[in-house]
Amino acid sequence: MNANVTRRGFVAAAAAAGTLGVTACSKPAESTDSTSTTSGQATTDTAKALTVFAAASLTESLTEAGKAFAKEGNAEPTYNFDSSGTLKTQIQEGADCDVFISAAPKQMNALDIDAEKGNDDKLDFVDHSTRIDLLENKVTLVVPEGNPKNIKSFEDLKSLLTSGGVLLAMGNSDVPVGQYTQKIFTYFGLDEASLSSAGVLSYGSNVKEVTAQVKEASADCGIIYKTDATSAKLTVVDEATEEMCGRVIYPAAVLKASKNADAAKSYLEFLQGPDASAAFEAVGFTPLKK
Repeated sequence: MNANVTRRGFVAAAAAAGTLGVTACSKPAESTDSTSTTSGQATTDTAKALTVFAAASLTESLTEAGKAFAKEGNAEPTYNFDSSGTLKTQIQEGADCDVFISAAPKQMNALDIDAEKGNDDKLDFVDHSTRIDLLENKVTLVVPEGNPKNIKSFEDLKSLLTSGGVLLAMGNSDVPVGQYTQKIFTYFGLDEASLSSAGVLSYGSNVKEVTAQVKEASADCGIIYKTDATSAKLTVVDEATEEMCGRVIYPAAVLKASKNADAAKSYLEFLQGPDASAAFEAVGFTPLKK
């Protein structure tokens, strides 16, 4: 009887060892909802779910691009969409992030110690060798359905703001779309503090909030990106020139703390390819060449 017990124990131990051996030879499956692997198929680096922090204005197009990325056998990324300023702060505070895509160079520069300017605090989070200018957007003046204030241009907006005859929705000062709006104010000689005191400005913490105010007609007009106007099906009455607010460039980079750096680099390559470019162009982005 003791021999049988010993024999059974040996068999069980051998089976367990065999199982451990198989497990040790395979990479563990990623435990995220967006990750799926075919039975018996080893998980590759590019099949690991990446965490992407991206400007809120990228919500629709980047989500669509992610589906195309998944069709190539990769895990669809996990996204955190918010204002670039908020995302920058979260990265500084140690949030897990593989790829950062901001709606302006300012927030990227602040995290990139090798940036030519804008890194006054000497923060070192960005792998500068991976940094690219991914997309260009435009800043637009939009109105609710029916355009009740009959606003036709930024010149009209200037007159109406000065007379107190309109409520403009804009981004906060730490949000890229708000910073572009401030440049437009400067171009037209408008003082934001005076306008705010006069009650003709309404703020949003990211471009989606500004867009919603116009969509719901709680504001008479708003300054948002062309891509958000397209996605929300809002009427664009004017488009800011480069002279008014500069170019609207979206940089992207892998972070130095990424645990999936190779996969993150492959993802950036994908975002510059035809499938992702089609998703970006569908909402009004201009993909920038390598």
